[in-house]
Amino acid sequence: MSEKLWEKGYKINEEIEKFTVGDDYLVDMKIIEYDIKASIVHSRMLQKVGLLTEEEQVRIEKALEELLGLVKEGKFQIKPEEEDCHTAIENFLVEKLGETGKKIHTARSRNDQVLTALRLMYKEEMKKIEQLIKDLQKSVDEFTRKFGEVRFAGFTHTRKAMPTDFATWAGALKDALEDDLKLLETTYKIVDQSPLGTGAGYGVPIDVDREYTARELGFSRVQWNPIYTQNSRGKFEYLILHTLSQISYDLNRFASDIIFFSLPDIGFLKLPKDICTGSSIMPQKINPDPLELVRAYHHSIVSRMVMAVTLPSNLIFGYHRDYQLLKKPMIEAFDIVKNILRIMKIIFDRIEVDKEKSEDSITEEVLATHRVYELVKQGIPFRDAYRMVAEKYGRERD
Repeated sequence: MSEKLWEKGYKINEEIEKFTVGDDYLVDMKIIEYDIKASIVHSRMLQKVGLLTEEEQVRIEKALEELLGLVKEGKFQIKPEEEDCHTAIENFLVEKLGETGKKIHTARSRNDQVLTALRLMYKEEMKKIEQLIKDLQKSVDEFTRKFGEVRFAGFTHTRKAMPTDFATWAGALKDALEDDLKLLETTYKIVDQSPLGTGAGYGVPIDVDREYTARELGFSRVQWNPIYTQNSRGKFEYLILHTLSQISYDLNRFASDIIFFSLPDIGFLKLPKDICTGSSIMPQKINPDPLELVRAYHHSIVSRMVMAVTLPSNLIFGYHRDYQLLKKPMIEAFDIVKNILRIMKIIFDRIEVDKEKSEDSITEEVLATHRVYELVKQGIPFRDAYRMVAEKYGRERD
């Protein structure tokens, strides 16, 4: 029979139970592996400080390794009545080990337990995103190698403005991603603090070795203040989502550029058919749907970021159940950003430049500013040169 970690001998109203659990038991399957790994380290620490015998620790670790294997093989599911992965793990241990299994929750709370699992996940996900950004940058470099010298008319106000080239255009994305990597690195360093041992925000009334668990779990340092540890939940999520939104923002802008440049009437870029879709009514249509979705997904990241910054903002210190609602948006946001980075890499690997259409776009008026500076080089003041060229193009339009 499954028991709740807060079991006190009374039965909770069924509707209340369903409401408070929500889909947490499903969401927690995404973090259960991290919770198991943290539980293994926690058991080692308990043995180190004398709260578990060596035999008890070995039995607990062996059972946790067995559970980890079941999870990886898809043979373990959290039950709705267990509420979360923390309860499911302890219930598994109690079922396997009896009284020994009940000792795993010594010196921790579900509050610092979930923070630890989430931060381990966040760190791993940020490293994956870092690599995907670098992979995209390599594809951008290859695009530049092929097409960088091709010139075309740049736009302001969605009107032709001045000449540029594809090396400058693609380089803008690479530079933007370089800044995103710096933001990601800074965010990673802030998140890389171990919360394990802070309990529900007020520490635990027994000596534990927090530096040991931090080191064994791969954290760079301990987050010492237990109140701030709880307060940082929401704050750290907001920081991560802000960083992810910067990445999605850059991809959004360049997706829009590619859609615009590949318009048949513009034609600077050519999209292969195998990265486009079609219309169910218009047989001639080849649509840039993947790019439109990349563009749209930015807004879904921003909406999650707004949730992360507003949800905790009026809470007093200490844990609140409100935080439960942040887990799913975080998992979804990481998945979205990983996917759009992969899609943009495929697109940069496949798109081509139409050299003729690009260079033909540099018509005489696109060179107007260059004409101004030719006069400036002759000693004519900029404002006079500007008016002379403006009058010339005004007469031609008339």
